[in-house]
Amino acid sequence: FAMNKNKREREFYSVDVGDSTFTVLKRYQNLRPIGSGAQGIVCSAFDQILERNVAIKKLSRPFQNQTHAKRAFRELVLMKCVNHKNIIGLLNVFTPQKSFEEFQDVYLVMELMDANLCQVIQMELDHERLSYLLYQMLCGIKHLHAAGIIHRDLKPSNIVVKSDCTLKILDFGLARTAATGLLMTPYVVTRYYRAPEVILGMPYQANVDIWSVGCILAEMVRHKILFPGRDYIDQWNKVIEQLGTPSQDFLMKLNQSVRTYVENRPRYAGYSFEKLFPDVLFPADSDHSKLKASQARDLLSKMLVIDASKRISVDEALQHPYINVWFDPAEVEAPPPKILDKQLDEREHTVEEWKVLIYKEVSEWEEWTKNGVIRGQPSPLGAAVIDSPPQATSYSSASSSANDVSSMSTETTDPSSDPAVTSETDSSLDGHTSLGALACCR
Repeated sequence: FAMNKNKREREFYSVDVGDSTFTVLKRYQNLRPIGSGAQGIVCSAFDQILERNVAIKKLSRPFQNQTHAKRAFRELVLMKCVNHKNIIGLLNVFTPQKSFEEFQDVYLVMELMDANLCQVIQMELDHERLSYLLYQMLCGIKHLHAAGIIHRDLKPSNIVVKSDCTLKILDFGLARTAATGLLMTPYVVTRYYRAPEVILGMPYQANVDIWSVGCILAEMVRHKILFPGRDYIDQWNKVIEQLGTPSQDFLMKLNQSVRTYVENRPRYAGYSFEKLFPDVLFPADSDHSKLKASQARDLLSKMLVIDASKRISVDEALQHPYINVWFDPAEVEAPPPKILDKQLDEREHTVEEWKVLIYKEVSEWEEWTKNGVIRGQPSPLGAAVIDSPPQATSYSSASSSANDVSSMSTETTDPSSDPAVTSETDSSLDGHTSLGALACCR
């Protein structure tokens, strides 16, 4: 055992990054800070084995409370199973501690991306780039939905891009048990992109994520946040001022206390989409791909619908003329991830039980790496191959396929708020890589 322990100590080295110490495998060199939040601190590094730049996120004591623990466990399990080019994937997971008793920190290694969407929103994009970014978002969302994961918290800080215009979704959103509502205590958290059904504490379906995509598209066109509410109540007011007070049949779906509040608001007629999004906001119509402002506006008018029963679905959005120019069945209909742990979002454990579960996850990764399986290794075909992690007890792993993986969200979490409710410290993802102009799409 002493031999193993010494060998393990030699595999790691420590380096101070900002005001934190990273203790990482020797294969990761040249660490530089790129963002931080309560969930963890993120560095860029060079992976000598894969010969590529990666992002490393340190989760300090992820089991310090039930909220952090549940979120860390959910993220680990889902990242292990999900395998799609438009969703974050994991290259490696490790802990420098040598035993369960000493276990403190988890390090997640992912592909380094160039920027998050917050930076792209400031750019003047043409219709090709706008529609291609949206198409990729929708492919990623459809893939999550196929696994029974409804995100509910998509926002620009959770979406990352590379300078070649490829896009990935960074996290898995709100756990189902994290439902909040209009009358909840407001935390410092970006709610600007959350659908009315989330704000109002209503039941929701998969197209809850379409609302968020609509808000993001609107912001890419307007270069400013569409519904910048200070809290849920202010948020709701911003929505109805622009889109108009919803119909009586919608109000009848609300629970009594929320309905009373909503019915007592002033009534707004709202504005037409032509008025909200005039031609002047859009790029020039594209000769090359026949994409037009009128199509983008039509898509917005179908996504930004308060009543979810009347809102476009993900599949319908993928078939919309503004999006379907990119349609590729291999991307849209990729085999769904197999997540056997259907109770993942409902699980409740003590901090000590979470520690055991998280340690088991990390140990499984380390076992797998020790057996010589390297995730993200270039295959003869030139694509990075992501092999499946070992079979776990409560869920099966995704089939291996060509994939490339993504960098990380640095959202903070208010431990007093619901699990997986993130607050906003949107540090840009990779300060030392400027995005430059996004290269033209495929």
